[in-house]
Amino acid sequence: MADVPTEQSNHIIVAENLTKVYAAGRIQVAAVRGVSLAVEPGEFVAIVGPSGSGKSTLFYLLGGLTRASEGRVVIDGVDFASLNDAERTRLRKHRIGFVFQRFNLLPTLTGLGNIEIAYTISGRASGPNGVPMDRQYLEHLSDMLAIKGRLDHRPSELSGGEQQRVAIARALITRPAILLADEPTGNLDTKTSDAVLEMLLRSNRELGQTTLMITHNPEAAAIAGRILYMRDGEIVKEETGKGR
Repeated sequence: MADVPTEQSNHIIVAENLTKVYAAGRIQVAAVRGVSLAVEPGEFVAIVGPSGSGKSTLFYLLGGLTRASEGRVVIDGVDFASLNDAERTRLRKHRIGFVFQRFNLLPTLTGLGNIEIAYTISGRASGPNGVPMDRQYLEHLSDMLAIKGRLDHRPSELSGGEQQRVAIARALITRPAILLADEPTGNLDTKTSDAVLEMLLRSNRELGQTTLMITHNPEAAAIAGRILYMRDGEIVKEETGKGR
């Protein structure tokens, strides 16, 4: 691959020679091996590979949810390695939205409650310069994700696709510069998966946030503008997707 730009470039995500090693008893297992990549603002990038290829570990590294054994991750000019735990958490809250395969919605809250608590946790509404959640923006997200009439329902009353779309709204309500999605269609049927993928593509285009999606499904990855293929902890191939 080409040389990866440093934080002085216009790239919003930069990974340089990332390696993550786990200890399994006396054995050292390298889940990610010297991965380098760079993502431009507004790009939609898919990372695709089979189970055990290292793609989910790479997701956690890029999102600052785990620390690299070697190498570094630079998010919007800030090196994760230079931050303490509180600063890493603050950067994630302010710059990154996460969508997971298992939705991770709080079962006792409605869809709206799950979105509101995400905004509260972000800290944007607190302090002397706090900004209340933008209800007009929430309405726009609800229309775009087709959940406007479902936000007063708890997760148990929603279909899998509706839960995932609420999870996407929850990730987007803070207007993150980056959206990271880990197997967002992994628990969904084909029809619902197609709808969720279309929503991710639409949010990328209409809201302009950078989107990086992890998936084992090459058909799902094809919607992205750029596709990176992983195997055995390494990026082995890059292709242009339909979204380019």
